[in-house]
Amino acid sequence: MKPLYVSRYLLCSFAFVLLYPTAIDLYLVALPQIAKDLSASESQLHIAFSIYLAGMASTMVFVGRAADRLGRKPVAMCGAVIFTIASMLAGSAQTSDSFLVMRFFQGVGAACCYVVAFAILRDTLDDQKRAKVLSMLNGITCSIPVLAPVIGNLIMIQFPWPVLFTAMAMMGIAIGLTACFVLKETLPKSEPTTLIVDEGSSEFMFNRFFISRVIFTSLGVTAILSYVNTSPMIVMDTLGFTRSEYSTAMALLAMVGMATSFSAPIALSYFKQNTLMVAAQITSLLSAIVILAAHLNGDSSTLYMAGFFLISMSFSMGFGVAMSQALSLFSRKAGLASSMLGIAQVSCSALYIWLMALLGLSAVMMLMIALVASGMIGLSLILLFPHQNVSEHHEETSCPT
Repeated sequence: MKPLYVSRYLLCSFAFVLLYPTAIDLYLVALPQIAKDLSASESQLHIAFSIYLAGMASTMVFVGRAADRLGRKPVAMCGAVIFTIASMLAGSAQTSDSFLVMRFFQGVGAACCYVVAFAILRDTLDDQKRAKVLSMLNGITCSIPVLAPVIGNLIMIQFPWPVLFTAMAMMGIAIGLTACFVLKETLPKSEPTTLIVDEGSSEFMFNRFFISRVIFTSLGVTAILSYVNTSPMIVMDTLGFTRSEYSTAMALLAMVGMATSFSAPIALSYFKQNTLMVAAQITSLLSAIVILAAHLNGDSSTLYMAGFFLISMSFSMGFGVAMSQALSLFSRKAGLASSMLGIAQVSCSALYIWLMALLGLSAVMMLMIALVASGMIGLSLILLFPHQNVSEHHEETSCPT
């Protein structure tokens, strides 16, 4: 494939993925003001987070098949339109109920673009390149926590919180225009029916290796979203940071994730994919230990920041590689596989955050449980399924020694 076309597809994929974290991170600095204006409690703020993820999960059930049948382009355009309208209506909400409904539909729109982004990468890149690109994609995604709190704080200085959702709507419009005028359809052209049946029948969603990577990535997303969800309470409420100080701290920590993500493709040239994934899980467990030490030592801000530093590193090291390994098993059903991954990731995250809020666990405890579960179970999955590294297998069969 020509480099020009590859660049076009990478641009579109990166842009589509950005809707998902933008709708999470941009409004975090406004949580106290939103709660006050809509007469919402702290538990309802947790629910708003889960409602957004629930919108994504429920939509992905249908989006994957739609992308495999209708094409990547129309699904992405539809998602951008839904996201834009929902963002505008969320900004004009007068009650907590209407705000939650619009958060749900923001998730619907983001889900369409999220699934299409990974399907495009599966359509256009081979296994080894995709592992590196997905690691870089983490770096692009991590740019949102760097920029969003800073931009959100600047907006809040001059304008009320609804303007944050106007900014999201403008981003949705930009994504829609990108899908309409920049993206070229990547859905593989139809072949004779017999070939489609043969090829599609070999792609099983209940493949044990695929399921292991679904669980692995779901736990990773749950840990990182628990971090995003609890960080305002830990940093502003427990540690006493101001909104501006919180924005600065989160931006600096997110830069750690960016640096790690952009370094991962280089690391993959020297280390095996599973080695990088093991390092990620060990780092996750270390972060839980450091955060526990911070909590037991009078809520030490230094130790908390060190723990957050390790969280940013761990997710960036392993997530992209695991996603690539999961998608490597599919060609005709790339959209469906992407949607299954997305459904599991956001459902697991939403259910966990909702359950922890329902049980009334503290923000620190919620975060620590997620980190320990991700690290321990993730390591177990790598040990149980260590040999089915699709990228390396392809290299060995195609490059005889």
